[in-house]
Amino acid sequence: MEKEDLPKIPSSWVWARLGEIGTVAGGSTPSTSVPEYFDGVIPWITPADLSNFTGKFIHRGRRNISEKGLNSSSAVLLPAGTVLFSSRAPIGYVTIAANPVTTNQGFKNLTLHEGIFNEYVFHYLRASKSLAESYGSGTTFREVSASRFAQIPIPLAPFNEQVRIVGRVEELFARLDAGVKGLRNVKAQLKRYRQAVLKYAFEGKLTEEWRKTHKNQTEPATKLLQQIKQERKKDPKYKELPPIDVFNSLELPENWTWTRLGEIIFLSNERYNPTISEDQRFVGLEHIESNTSKLLGFGKSSETRSTKNRFKQGDLLYGKLRPYLNKVWVANFNGVCSTDILVFQKNNFISNEYLAACLLNQSFVEYTNQHMSGVQHPRVSYQILSQYIIPLPPLLEQLKIAEEVQRSFYIADEVERATEQSLKKAEFLRQSILKVAFEGKIVPQDPSDEPAEKLLERIKEERAKSKGENDINRRKNKPKQLELSTYVK
Repeated sequence: MEKEDLPKIPSSWVWARLGEIGTVAGGSTPSTSVPEYFDGVIPWITPADLSNFTGKFIHRGRRNISEKGLNSSSAVLLPAGTVLFSSRAPIGYVTIAANPVTTNQGFKNLTLHEGIFNEYVFHYLRASKSLAESYGSGTTFREVSASRFAQIPIPLAPFNEQVRIVGRVEELFARLDAGVKGLRNVKAQLKRYRQAVLKYAFEGKLTEEWRKTHKNQTEPATKLLQQIKQERKKDPKYKELPPIDVFNSLELPENWTWTRLGEIIFLSNERYNPTISEDQRFVGLEHIESNTSKLLGFGKSSETRSTKNRFKQGDLLYGKLRPYLNKVWVANFNGVCSTDILVFQKNNFISNEYLAACLLNQSFVEYTNQHMSGVQHPRVSYQILSQYIIPLPPLLEQLKIAEEVQRSFYIADEVERATEQSLKKAEFLRQSILKVAFEGKIVPQDPSDEPAEKLLERIKEERAKSKGENDINRRKNKPKQLELSTYVK
């Protein structure tokens, strides 16, 4: 980035390069074939250790190395306070060493000179991921070299202002984090809300008032069940399932009854020939959203030549493969789907929308998880599904329950959509806070502060006098001995 391309900053600030305000050091990995190089007392950080790390200071990673491992490699023991920056796979993780640490070769680390607040640099680098990426090179994956990392520009504020900026940024972030935490709590509550809706649905509570006003319009579900069984008996392969005795004592709403799932679903075995030239809309498990009975999209049958199941509009699709047991969808078009999806045909006796709600109920998901078979790809069989016991209301009430569930889920979806938008706005606001911070607009300038230009000049003079004595890369052995004596207790 050329000087004329750099944003305008306050007069008391100055543009510098990272290599001007600190010493850049890389990292290394001792030979993994030598066991004694590892499991020592020296913390060793890799980019993988930062993938889910949200703190500012890091004490250690998943593994330690030994003093032998440190001396056998080009790894450097970095002093506490060093800013650690992942320079590849991926570029842009930032943290600060809480104590002496080493890193692998996936880092470019910056030990700062006096007068530079490491937390100021920490926040700047976090805000400058795209800038840092632009300094990378490589074809397989991009990497920022030590020389290029040292060239990254930074707007340098007077030291006292650096401290004030960090204080103000973290004050605003704390408020933002509290709001984000509340939004995430809303998302968690929505998941519980959906399950509560399903629980009430199958206890008859969602349609309690409806039953009072439609008592004379519904026939007992026992009659409906007899009609279904008469229809099923036309199939020579049909076998009546065992009677349900254990549920006789459980109370259901008036005109409801208990039944096994296998008594009321009609499994489709219609296959799709992949050699057919006509392309079909294809639905895989990845296209069905978990817990909501919504379709996220679809592909084309030509994208895979494997055998597929056919489905028709109104059929119920159910993912039988773990961990997709909560993926259910009622088709609104004809198409083909993965054979890891069971297809239940639309019929005149049962609302497939009602069944979809049944299959999303947590008790059903727990039942299927407990009855999986297979090691590499556990799945639930149709025979196991057939045994599951569900409450069966009259058909009109099934339709009403499905309507109420969909209405409640729609409300939850709208709240969730608004919550997601607010979370995105919060992240945008976080970036906006950092932007104005490093433009010098988040705290007022104090005329009594030493100008950053003088601070930078003093750093350059001190570096010239020291002639690199504190350069970690060039004087690795001495810092190792010094730091080890303070770290090992």
